Amino acid sequence: MKKIEDCTFGFVGLGLMGGAFAIALRKETIVGTKGRILAYDVDGGVLRQAEESGIIDKGFDNPSLMLQECDVVFICLNPGAEMHFMEKHINDFPPGTLITDISGVKQKPVEQIEALLRDDLDFIPGHPMAGREKGGFSEAARCSFRGKNYILTPLKRNRSENLVFMKELIRRIGFTRITETTPLDHDKKIAFTSQLCHVIAAALIDCEADPEITRFGGGSFEDLTRIAMLNAPMWTELFLDNHKELIECISRFESSLEKLKEMIDQGEKDKLVETLSLVRQRRAAMTDQNDLGDTQVTGIVAKS
Repeated sequence: MKKIEDCTFGFVGLGLMGGAFAIALRKETIVGTKGRILAYDVDGGVLRQAEESGIIDKGFDNPSLMLQECDVVFICLNPGAEMHFMEKHINDFPPGTLITDISGVKQKPVEQIEALLRDDLDFIPGHPMAGREKGGFSEAARCSFRGKNYILTPLKRNRSENLVFMKELIRRIGFTRITETTPLDHDKKIAFTSQLCHVIAAALIDCEADPEITRFGGGSFEDLTRIAMLNAPMWTELFLDNHKELIECISRFESSLEKLKEMIDQGEKDKLVETLSLVRQRRAAMTDQNDLGDTQVTGIVAKS
């Protein structure tokens, strides 16, 4: 693998995350005089905008032509579109290409992509824990990676030098903590920390029809419902692709909510204080873990 500065990076999909990655590469001057940033997107207007602003060096309406020039390729598509793209273009990647993705679910796409992957390609699945409630390239400049988490689900077949390369690249664009785990463990954890949160936010908005309710907001409502401004097709796909793990999380949440409801209904003051105090302690402990800073947490590497 070349030095990061000398690589040609290609982005399949220049929406919120693809755009944010391209901007980060350019902003942090990670790409040197020998390197380039290329992009493919179905929206020609986005490609022209990215070219004119200097974010990318060249946009392509034909992904096959772009892939032929790349050393590193980011697949920035929803899981279904990612799998379809890889099936269609697997033979367009030059030998030695390092491929990664940003998919919010891992087990299903990783299994399918690994099954068709050529021996001369290296695919390191990834999931940047960053984003915004609104999508699209127009929001990409507002998507910061500083201090955020990045999850990798390496394959047994991954080349060690490529994994080192990927980690260094992730750190240099701003991510602080890199976690390695299996696709299955990723999907279990993400069902709780991300997908369940979006379900709760959606349910909270769904149960109140008053459009002026924010006149009574003091911050809590706004914080809890920010992510209800979600991309409906994308999140529907993520929910359904990870439905088993998500349903388990929803059931656990419903159980906790029912217990709190019963305590309040029965006026069980002491029990409620005890429960809320325990919740506070747990949340404080979670915050302490998140404040570890530049700590790499290594889990179990997936088997191929």
